[in-house]
Amino acid sequence: MAGGGGGGKTWVGVLGAGTVLCLSGYALHAKGASHALVATLFAVGGLMVVFGSCEAMILAVQGVGQRLGWNEFVAGNIAGLASNVPEVVMLGFVVAQQPRVAFIVVALTLHVNALAFGVYSALLPRDATGQARMPDALVRISTDLVAAGGGVFLSAGLLMVCMKLFETGEHRGEGFGALDLAGLGVVLLLVQAVATVELIKRSPKAEAPKQGSAAEQAAPSWERIGGYALVGGGASLLGGHAVGDFADILVEALTRAGYSEMFGALVLSVFSGAGTFVMMISAHARKMYDIALAGVSGAITQVPFVVLPAVLLMMAGLAQLGVIPMLARGSVLPIDLETTSVVLLAFPPMLILYKSVQDDGKVSWVETAGMVAVFAVTIYFLARHG
Repeated sequence: MAGGGGGGKTWVGVLGAGTVLCLSGYALHAKGASHALVATLFAVGGLMVVFGSCEAMILAVQGVGQRLGWNEFVAGNIAGLASNVPEVVMLGFVVAQQPRVAFIVVALTLHVNALAFGVYSALLPRDATGQARMPDALVRISTDLVAAGGGVFLSAGLLMVCMKLFETGEHRGEGFGALDLAGLGVVLLLVQAVATVELIKRSPKAEAPKQGSAAEQAAPSWERIGGYALVGGGASLLGGHAVGDFADILVEALTRAGYSEMFGALVLSVFSGAGTFVMMISAHARKMYDIALAGVSGAITQVPFVVLPAVLLMMAGLAQLGVIPMLARGSVLPIDLETTSVVLLAFPPMLILYKSVQDDGKVSWVETAGMVAVFAVTIYFLARHG
């Protein structure tokens, strides 16, 4: 929300410049330019376009919030949902190229976003006892999602271990089939849908602008809101495609250089979470702490219930269409060390997040230090030894 969220137009210039860089990258790629130059243009230009698309989507959501009387935390959560559009688009292109890598990137994004939450909790205003207050909606609803997400990852991880160990199931422990992925994706999306409805219903409303009032006149028109949404959606396609192409080049280069696949996926997870970091930093700079917290906490809960199911559904659909190949025994997502470890190790961060926030609705310095330590150590060992 750096530019758009604050009412400025910086994001428009960033979006335009990023578009030029992306198009230049594709032109040079067609002419056979060096991979390093093309990858740089895709990365920088793609991230700039993704930033611009996030800003446009956030402006659209903020406009809707003004019209419907959403409070800051609700508006921040819905804006976070909207900011997932560029990330999902980007991951769609990665799925088409390397579906297994896309799955690992999503799981690692949870760890990166959890670390961002831990670090950000250290920046929040604190009372005389050193406690940082969490918004009521985060304590009442987001922690329920954190607990549910932890249960999903623990159950899925243990299931993967059992399937591989005993070579059971339709695919004899090789992996999950298209039907498995589609069913799981639909169920997880339904959880997010219920949570979003409950968030809007149970959160206190801000005063909606009265017809003809100065507040209503200051709120953007529905036409303008629709324009922001169209710009955000269109830009996300270009930015997502460019970052997806950069991801393909990066993973190949890192593999050739001897780095683990997990390390390359970790780098991509940082790129995929760029929209969240932009929202958090921008909102904090304007002392809109509830919106910043909504963005960074939503980025955690939306991984298992928005981004992951979207990727699972794309994998299932593209496998059925023949875009991505199935494995020898007909599965789509393999069960191996990397895919299993990123799922199983997602449970401890969710457990610690739940305990740190839910117990008293505040985060102490000890809880902040504990979160940062656990999240950082988990990320390190996944990247170093995964």
